[in-house]
Amino acid sequence: MTTLWLESALLPTGWADGVRVTIAGEVIDRVERADPQPGDERHAIAIPGLCNVHSHGFQRGMAGLSEHRGAAGGDDNFWSWREVMYRFLDRLSPDDVEAITAQAYAEMLEGGYTRVGEFHYLHNDPDGARYADPAEMAARIVAASDATGIGLTLLPVFYAHSDFGGRPPRHGQRRFVQDLDGFAALLDASAALLRDDARLGIAPHSLRAVTGEELDALLAMHRTGPVHIHAAEQTGEVEASLAFSGARPVEWLLDNAGVDARWCLIHATHLTEDETDRLAASGAVAGLCPVTESNLGDGIFPAERYLMAGGRIGTGTDSNILIDAAAELRGLEYSQRLAHRGRNMLAAGAGSTARRLFDAALAGGAQALGMTGGIAVGAPGDLISLDAGHVSFVGRSGDALLDSWIFAGRAGAIDCVWRAGRKRVAGGRHVDADAIAARYRRTVTRILS
Repeated sequence: MTTLWLESALLPTGWADGVRVTIAGEVIDRVERADPQPGDERHAIAIPGLCNVHSHGFQRGMAGLSEHRGAAGGDDNFWSWREVMYRFLDRLSPDDVEAITAQAYAEMLEGGYTRVGEFHYLHNDPDGARYADPAEMAARIVAASDATGIGLTLLPVFYAHSDFGGRPPRHGQRRFVQDLDGFAALLDASAALLRDDARLGIAPHSLRAVTGEELDALLAMHRTGPVHIHAAEQTGEVEASLAFSGARPVEWLLDNAGVDARWCLIHATHLTEDETDRLAASGAVAGLCPVTESNLGDGIFPAERYLMAGGRIGTGTDSNILIDAAAELRGLEYSQRLAHRGRNMLAAGAGSTARRLFDAALAGGAQALGMTGGIAVGAPGDLISLDAGHVSFVGRSGDALLDSWIFAGRAGAIDCVWRAGRKRVAGGRHVDADAIAARYRRTVTRILS
């Protein structure tokens, strides 16, 4: 049992002073306004842990390697970045994936995320053949989660084609490719790996990689739990969808796939006003990854209209180019400021911008990963303490703490992180950071040599 006494804590009802939180096992058992008791661990400021709705853990190992323009010139965009990614993953063994993903997960905990949705598509060996254990690579994701302590929603990806119309996969996609029978075996084997409060969902990769008939079969195969899909990340994808079906990707999903609260549409960057309003009304979550979307030059999600229409959002770190929950929320707001040439674009009326973003990402992220969130009885014991001595928090209280963390916090703002009642970050660093980083360094040095 863990008992924390918090000078100030963000509860579902708002900020409260003098909060005593008792965690029994992995779950919050009691939240009360009370004086501290002997044996309580005391902290100044606590907020709930956030959910990272979209990660490709192995891509942390290639962060920074695509920031060099090709000698031949020409367009440098998502599609050229993808070729760099294909070359990198060609070199990865299961051990490599585990080591790199563990580093990413440790950084997520240090950066304010306590659960991750792993959009896991690296299934096959370097030649494209199946491993003897269909969940060989999924087991490495689970091992990285176990080693770091982060909560896991595992999202095995179905990927069968290179483009709309069921086109054959390209050579660079050979490590992703599954058929429906193989995917069913992968799901069963993955489910057997999960323990405690881990969750299992499915991830049809995109309408480029999955036909409509295959999507129907996947939904019949897994009738409960999260459904995540890439949608409308690139204008080229939208144009190809229109050429194939006469409908835009999000339009097609809303018309044909029964999109509802189970679904998380990753990116959904390029939307018409009608799509924006319909997606908001569907109850689905838009899984936004502003740092990666900026890095790849994807475009700007219509967040102001979408949130005004009641839309739900979660944030993700996607390519893991830079892992920081505050940076994702800040990037979302700043994209709207640049697009609309205004300030505090996503505040809910006369209120804190950061509080509106944090609340939305907390609720939407938990929904997208099949969990409940917040510092509340019955929720996982996932909390973050902010360092009250950090210069960004001087003289602040209440929502001003969130404003300062998200827009002015820099490094060191997060002090401790508890995941399922266990302290995983202390003094701003993962408790096993040195060992995890040492294994990561050995792994990446060998891969890149």
